[in-house]
Amino acid sequence: KAYQAPELAGMFSSWQVNVPQLYADIDRTKARQLGVPITDVFDTMQIYLGSLYANDFNKFGRTYSVRVQADAAYRARAEDIGALKVRSTSGEMVPLSALMKVTPTFGPERAMRYNGFLTADINGGPAPGFSSGEAQDAIKRIAAETLPAGIAYEWTDLTYQEILAGNSAALVFAVAILLVFLVLAAQYESLTLPLAILLIVPMGLLAAMTGVWLTDGDNNVFTQIGLMVLVGLSAKNAILIVEFARELEFAGRTPIQAAIEASRLRLRPILMTSMAFVMGVLPLVLATGAGAEMRQAMGIAVFAGMIGVTAFGIFLTPVFYVLVRSLTGNRPLKLHGDVPHVDASHAIGGGGGASHPLTPQPAAPLRLPE
Repeated sequence: KAYQAPELAGMFSSWQVNVPQLYADIDRTKARQLGVPITDVFDTMQIYLGSLYANDFNKFGRTYSVRVQADAAYRARAEDIGALKVRSTSGEMVPLSALMKVTPTFGPERAMRYNGFLTADINGGPAPGFSSGEAQDAIKRIAAETLPAGIAYEWTDLTYQEILAGNSAALVFAVAILLVFLVLAAQYESLTLPLAILLIVPMGLLAAMTGVWLTDGDNNVFTQIGLMVLVGLSAKNAILIVEFARELEFAGRTPIQAAIEASRLRLRPILMTSMAFVMGVLPLVLATGAGAEMRQAMGIAVFAGMIGVTAFGIFLTPVFYVLVRSLTGNRPLKLHGDVPHVDASHAIGGGGGASHPLTPQPAAPLRLPE
């Protein structure tokens, strides 16, 4: 049923029950009558059919292990088991054929245990276009329909960690944004300027989820890690504009003039740093081989989100800055110390003789009557 579920892909299990085996049914009553301990029967089969470590010896400067085992010719057929003999409490040698019945059967290749219980492992993942949560729901539905009474299932590895995390992603995002807000509020000594920076964060998350959707990805743990990274990257680009606009306001510009000039002057640094980061995560997007799914999930989220933040931030951050400043009635920003230095040549695009509001103007000569 799991193979046929549309939410699941790559389902497989190493559990096989069609491996030829021999089943030895010991007659415990007869063994007790003949004075043969059951443990001696098991030890005999272990020594002759398997092996038993005896000791070590040194020769030619090397150490060799000594193991006791029947020769291959005496353990090649099922009938050879009955020819093995075990000593009874009276000292007589009793053949195993008198104590057990060996029948051919089929069974698992190996016995697997999880938390002390015999288990069969099932591995797989979500199909393209489905999230890990939808895949988990499909497994729960199939298990409820097919598993008999007394048989249960448990999650492990990455799925187990996702279930432990639960819906804490929303709380983590809220705490991350709150932390960024508090740091910026302390830096600018304002509760409104950080809003101009943080309002661009949803645009980055929207761009990231759009990239995940276009690539038929899912919102897993690694995608959420990429979204957490985007919170800081989105704020970083917006800070470049808001910080410079703030300095321009200190120098006498209006909020609108400061926002326009800051976005123009900081365009090249934003594009250079953003494109460098985008090219840096490109190997994650194009990852192949073992573990590529995890690297791609994180890389696609960061790659698409960073492109969206760069495209939206250049145009929307100045708008957010002007809106936030208008909400406060364009009150003068707090300033401690001297006015920050703004290079006038950069403000007017370098050189030229035209005057500019930021360029210091010479005072008019004072004329006194004769």
